Amino acid sequence: MSEDLISADFRHPRRHVRLDTILRLRWLAALGQLSAIFIVAQGLEFDFAVLPCLAIIGVSAVVNLGLQIAFNPMQRMEPIYAALLLALNIAELAGLLYFTGGLQNPFAFLFLGPVLIAATALPTRMTIALGILAAGCAALLGYTHQPLPWAGDEAVQLPEIYLIGVWLSILLAIGVTSVYTFQVTEEARKLADALSATELVLEREQHLTQIDGLAAAAAHELGTPLSTIFLISRELEKTAPPEMAGDLKTLREQAQRCREILAKISHLNAAGAPFDKMPLSTLIEEAVEPHRDFGVAIKIRVAVSGVAEPVVMRNPAILYGIGNILENAVDFARDTVEVNAWWNAETVQIMISDDGPGIKPDLLKRIGEPYLSRRRHPDDAPHERSGLGLGVFIARTLLERTGAKVSFRNKLFPDHGAVVQLTWPRNRFENTETQAVAEA
Repeated sequence: MSEDLISADFRHPRRHVRLDTILRLRWLAALGQLSAIFIVAQGLEFDFAVLPCLAIIGVSAVVNLGLQIAFNPMQRMEPIYAALLLALNIAELAGLLYFTGGLQNPFAFLFLGPVLIAATALPTRMTIALGILAAGCAALLGYTHQPLPWAGDEAVQLPEIYLIGVWLSILLAIGVTSVYTFQVTEEARKLADALSATELVLEREQHLTQIDGLAAAAAHELGTPLSTIFLISRELEKTAPPEMAGDLKTLREQAQRCREILAKISHLNAAGAPFDKMPLSTLIEEAVEPHRDFGVAIKIRVAVSGVAEPVVMRNPAILYGIGNILENAVDFARDTVEVNAWWNAETVQIMISDDGPGIKPDLLKRIGEPYLSRRRHPDDAPHERSGLGLGVFIARTLLERTGAKVSFRNKLFPDHGAVVQLTWPRNRFENTETQAVAEA
């Protein structure tokens, strides 16, 4: 895998929230609050401060209308403005709860809503700030609030220890659910960014393959006119006057040079024609060749069986995936990398192993996830690695798209080193080019 693609940071900044998204949530909250007030005041006939509650909801509606008129609802908001709107949601909810019982009101747990939204879409520092604001408002409501609407003349008075428990439960719920939501969203974002990088790599490889085909076609088409130019210039050189002989000789030599260049292009294409079928052993040789000159011996063993060798169309996804795994093996190996291949009537298998330190046990079950594995860094100790692991994820994704099952393990003691095993159903392996074209 090319170093520029491995080192490139495909992770994108946190996505900005659309104004329309927050406005929809605010309208939904306002309608829910109005419904609750109507049910409590008219349905249950509880006595509480209705007008202040309606005033708070009215202010919320005016803010929503003003934002819809002043701005395009489809525009993406800067995180700070989104955080301010969510803070306003918390303040409005705190105002409503003040007039309806404070923490005694079961709707006090709605403080979680704005914080969870922040955890999915805003920077961590803003999520923490909103969590602190919500916890602070909940703490104030535990000590100062209007009576909880209730039947009869006597106000409900819950024990102080119970209110402290409610506040602690709100605080813990905000913390736990926010952290969980943030982790899930972050993993989904990393996966989406890594898949985007995978698509980019595959598109690049397919583009390079298409260029190879165009170069071969150009070499074939230009061969005939250049041969004609060469023959005519050679014949003219024999009969031309002396003052023109030098120019004709130069013309003939340059035409011959062009023919030699085109012959080289044709030869390279013939050695690995992008649209020709190649046996498994040739595919392995092509994937291994770019990694031979890095001071690590690469040994190839192909187990010949009584079944005919698998033949596959030259597939950029397979070559890229195997090449990336080989590059990692060479990078981690001390002296030797082994590539073993075998097949039968149902299965094709390639096993790549090295004699390096192997995969750490805590990474072994998660190897292949984006931004996980470690790679050599100039400042690291001789056998320490650091990095994103994006290349392994891309290789695994591309290979699995062709039908391969990719597994990682370490060699059994006393040997040491990592082993990557690629296994295809033979019918899928021999038809991968057709599938790749269909997906593209």
